[in-house]
Amino acid sequence: MTALPPTSAASGDATRNDWTQVEVEALFDLPFNDLLYQAQIAHRAHFDANQVQVSSLLSIKTGRCPEDCKYCPQSLRWNTGLTEQPLLSPEQVRTAARKARAAGAERFCMGAAWRRPRDRQLDQVIELLAVVREEGLETCLTLGMLSAEQAERLGRAGLDYYNHNLDTSPEFYGQVITTRDYQDRLDTLGHVRAAGLKVCCGGIVGMGEARVDRAGLMVQLANLPEHPESVPINLLVQVPGTPLDGIERLDPLEFVRTIAVARLLMPRSRVRLSAGRDDMSDELQALCFLAGANSIFYGETLLTTGNPATEADRGLFERLGINAAPESKAASLP
Repeated sequence: MTALPPTSAASGDATRNDWTQVEVEALFDLPFNDLLYQAQIAHRAHFDANQVQVSSLLSIKTGRCPEDCKYCPQSLRWNTGLTEQPLLSPEQVRTAARKARAAGAERFCMGAAWRRPRDRQLDQVIELLAVVREEGLETCLTLGMLSAEQAERLGRAGLDYYNHNLDTSPEFYGQVITTRDYQDRLDTLGHVRAAGLKVCCGGIVGMGEARVDRAGLMVQLANLPEHPESVPINLLVQVPGTPLDGIERLDPLEFVRTIAVARLLMPRSRVRLSAGRDDMSDELQALCFLAGANSIFYGETLLTTGNPATEADRGLFERLGINAAPESKAASLP
């Protein structure tokens, strides 16, 4: 297949929300060099190609989630040996936020293993939110499903971002999760947008899905009424005890293709390398940055799975000539 002309996707001049499955599959099928070339054009149209935004992620309540997500060690349905942890105290969160800020993070994300928070639990989280804001960091939460009223409360409390991933395509979704449906996730995203919050929404690849499903996930994300400001692309971390442990691993170059397609479809979004970086070589991460990834999580742990040491990330950035500059100070291009 020949490369698409630059005006079709790579120019990044117009943001589209009407991508078809056929169009996105055609992007995935491009020769690898042509795909990365187009992704670079789109990336450089809107961002400094040598700057990466850095966030930090903390599990503020760990384990005993009632959902049956087959990838997640926090589900009470799987025997993974995970140590449960009640909701952290404000003092514990403040210590973690200060550590993250000292390491260079500008956004502090907090995750709680709930299906959906009760109002009393939301009260407690809002207290933690205030602590992070006092430390001068942007705030992000992932707490499961939200009602419209809960999203509005978080907006009034000063939350900046809410994370709620679609995980995969609608067609493959039922093979991974049965305790909530796809529309539940879309409804929460709608409540978050209506409350005036910024959206962090992406998915997980390497769960045994086909390329058509990776394309289907990208179609769903790119055709939301507004593109997510942040698009985390997670590579499955295979945790012993979860049903997806031991499945065939995704071809690393297919992961890079997914990053490049995300960049082409959502040219103004931050595309974040999220879970799975601990198993990625420096060379694979460098290809992902070349393909348009421009955000990562700092810190040795992402919720309950491993992540590269901060010093290792700094060393890689230095070798690549990448600046881990705060988003607010990044030279985002017009």
